[in-house]
Amino acid sequence: MLTNAWSGVVRLRRWSQVWRVAVSLLLVLCLVALPIGNAQALSYNKETLIDADFSGKDLTDSSFTKALLRRTNFSGANLSGVSFFGANLEDANLEGANLSYATLDSARLVDANLTNAVLEGAFAFNAKFNRATITGADFTEVLMRTDQQDILCAIADGTNPTTGRNTRDTLDCY
Repeated sequence: MLTNAWSGVVRLRRWSQVWRVAVSLLLVLCLVALPIGNAQALSYNKETLIDADFSGKDLTDSSFTKALLRRTNFSGANLSGVSFFGANLEDANLEGANLSYATLDSARLVDANLTNAVLEGAFAFNAKFNRATITGADFTEVLMRTDQQDILCAIADGTNPTTGRNTRDTLDCY
């Protein structure tokens, strides 16, 4: 009887070891197989980056929350999913930038250059776009206040070279 009990304990320990090895291998495979897309995401929250140059950079999912970005150059940059919550982008160059699904809520884009930028799906409810240049910009499904939409509709023109969409149409201008 004691031999049978000991034999059961030994088998249980072996299975325990097998399971530990299997789980460890599975974890290693998951880590190797997972894309490391967020490894590039950077945090510039509350930083002062006046006249900085991020042109052509891939800043996907990075954060510039409440950053001071006056006259910063983001032309041609991939800013998809980036948070500009409460950021000051006054006179910033965002020409040809991809701002798809970016958070622009409470951002200040006064005098910003958004020529040919793609803002599809961005959240810009309390953003300020006064005197912004938006020729060829794509505002498809951008959530913004009506007063800001009216300001942009008054100056909207052009067609976005990337999406082929007319700026006035993407703003639902009537």
